Amino acid sequence: MGTVAPSPVIRDVERSAVKKVARRLVPFVALMFFVNFLDRTAVSFAEPNGMGDDLGLSAAQFGLASGVFFIGYILLEVPSNMALHRFGARRWLARIMVTWGIVSLLFTWVQSTGQLYGLRFLLGVAEAGFFPGAILYLSQWVPARHRTKILALFYLAQPLTTVIGAPLAGLLINQHGAFGLDGWRFMFLGVSIPAILLGVIAWFYLIDRPADAKWLTQEEKDWLTAELARENGTKTDGAKTGGAKAASGHGGRGALKAAFTNGRVWVLSLVYFGFIYGLYALAFFLPTIISGFEEQYGTHFSVLDKGLITAIPYLPAAIALFFWSRHATRHGTRAWHVAGPAAVGGISIPLALYMGSPSATIAVITVTACSIFAALPTFWSLPSQFLTGAAAAAGIALINTMGNVAGFAASYITGWLKDFSGSYYLPLFVVGGFMLLSAVLMLWLSTRPLPQAADAEQELITTGH
Repeated sequence: MGTVAPSPVIRDVERSAVKKVARRLVPFVALMFFVNFLDRTAVSFAEPNGMGDDLGLSAAQFGLASGVFFIGYILLEVPSNMALHRFGARRWLARIMVTWGIVSLLFTWVQSTGQLYGLRFLLGVAEAGFFPGAILYLSQWVPARHRTKILALFYLAQPLTTVIGAPLAGLLINQHGAFGLDGWRFMFLGVSIPAILLGVIAWFYLIDRPADAKWLTQEEKDWLTAELARENGTKTDGAKTGGAKAASGHGGRGALKAAFTNGRVWVLSLVYFGFIYGLYALAFFLPTIISGFEEQYGTHFSVLDKGLITAIPYLPAAIALFFWSRHATRHGTRAWHVAGPAAVGGISIPLALYMGSPSATIAVITVTACSIFAALPTFWSLPSQFLTGAAAAAGIALINTMGNVAGFAASYITGWLKDFSGSYYLPLFVVGGFMLLSAVLMLWLSTRPLPQAADAEQELITTGH
């Protein structure tokens, strides 16, 4: 069925509305994500810079401490995202930030391995739902055809967290003795306070829906509201969603059922598992691997040097993320936009430890980081193409829950395999295997389009825009 091309006036309204959303909301939510990821991974900078020795941590114990965070997150992630859908993003995201900032602050005074485990678990409980909530929130502000671009701008915060955060962590750790604290303890203090402050600001700054945005013109409000309502109305038609009549999930039980019984949601969950397994294996253990360069290659790095080296792979990763997502936005999301990077990352990550110098190792790890981050924003544009409303909240939370399972598995299994084998060779081959599995599953999913999804607006994985 043909469609009437929008008038130049409508195009101008669309362009200006999306641009304002990108400028007013995305940078602030991305800043929240920046602080979120920095607080979550601060333990990776603390461990090789005093915390490991002070608390007597083995690699397996550090892996468990890193991973136990995800248990608390997993337990409350879906309920948290359903609560966000009910109470609104402004209140819920602000609440999450303040509570996780308070828990993160307590790491400043941790005294034992048991306390470390307990605080990491509570941090996961406090943070539960933030990331899928942010994805859902931004997805509710723009139509599907603009989501890859918006989510890519948001996702830039994650690699930039390490680009900026790793040297920042090094600078904070170097302030040994400030307020009578060890350097790694002062780092926890320094990265926790911004979360509390941002949470308070978010309560007043964020807006739940386009109709309430004073910075949009009335024409822009009307267009966004009508376009989103029309799009959601299209997707609640069972004939066009492969029989998923509860795609919009007006009730909590109906939304959960629509998400938890949707085969595509589960396959995407497994695809995401592989990516996040690779992401957190790098995030938690790369600083430790870099510290090992001193013994392996006879080099010496200061704390700041280690922070700068840790940041190296993530700046190219941010650039790759931007241009890969831009290509997907312009030409339509295809299976290979996700499967291709997964395959490259799966092959490159185990090769890193066979390089003959620190620079060559970091170069290969950079390829892996580029692969992971290039695919993630494009990946997150997929769930909202066949789920809307409360079902989207539940589906996105379910997919991200599988990612958090991967975060726990990557943290604990990598540390345990390192202790078991005496090196990082075996654990990084496991990382590569999971990423290759993601590539295979994504290609398989692309061969199974939704029944009767001929409408061009469905924008399924294999059809693009």
